[in-house]
Amino acid sequence: MTSPKTYLGSNIKLLRNRLKKSQDDLAAILGVKRSTLNSYENGVAITPPLDLLMKISNYFKFSLDVIVRLDLSKISEFSLGEMQRGFTKDIEGKNLRVLYSTVDSQDRENIEIVPVKSKAGYTAGYNDPEYISGLPTFQLPFLQKDRKYRAFQLDGDSMLPIPDKAYVIGEYVQNLSTLKDGTAYIIVTRDEGVVFKVAYNQVRKRKKLLLRSLNTAYEPYEIDIEQVMEAWKFVNYFTSEMPAHNSELANLKKDFKTISERLEKMAQ
Repeated sequence: MTSPKTYLGSNIKLLRNRLKKSQDDLAAILGVKRSTLNSYENGVAITPPLDLLMKISNYFKFSLDVIVRLDLSKISEFSLGEMQRGFTKDIEGKNLRVLYSTVDSQDRENIEIVPVKSKAGYTAGYNDPEYISGLPTFQLPFLQKDRKYRAFQLDGDSMLPIPDKAYVIGEYVQNLSTLKDGTAYIIVTRDEGVVFKVAYNQVRKRKKLLLRSLNTAYEPYEIDIEQVMEAWKFVNYFTSEMPAHNSELANLKKDFKTISERLEKMAQ
């Protein structure tokens, strides 16, 4: 039986460099010889004693499972910070998951794109680094660098005038209790998948969200907060579709111009 792959050595080295510590520095902090630490970082020795593993985990403030099992070199600085702060709490004090994201060749946070064809898989893969790293990405220089953004493609007309197949960009919401009434969010739910709606926060009183479409042909509805896996605050959208011609406004302008011309003739 093949042993599961471990990233312990490479992760220790990455986290040490992230804190700008030398091998001598870290060895002194952990109470081991530099040569011992070097053997772990380079994979010569792969099974440190449990007490040393606990020291490594406590010092870097990452869980042992993360340090041993995940390739942290493929996780962005934003996500590493999330993991290190760790264990942020939701409004009921339960542990929230780590948000995985990707970076470009210049170590800048990517905006991952979730097309319509990928939305069904997103509810299963949103917490999978391999799935997230396989999504297409792009950059927008005018967005804030200390925030996390993701783009989702719409499917349907429930949020008209934002058209079907438009891409909406959302900013990651850390705490669901901060959702603001009357603000649009991309909500990732267990049962409905990815939806884009205007939300009304009933979390503290009723543990629910009221979701409303911009298109009044769709009825508002409630969902239990336990169904929500992610929330992204609407920031912007882009589409290749030309905006529809506003015939009513054009007619009003035409009528106004006609009346103005008549008044001018009457005044002559």
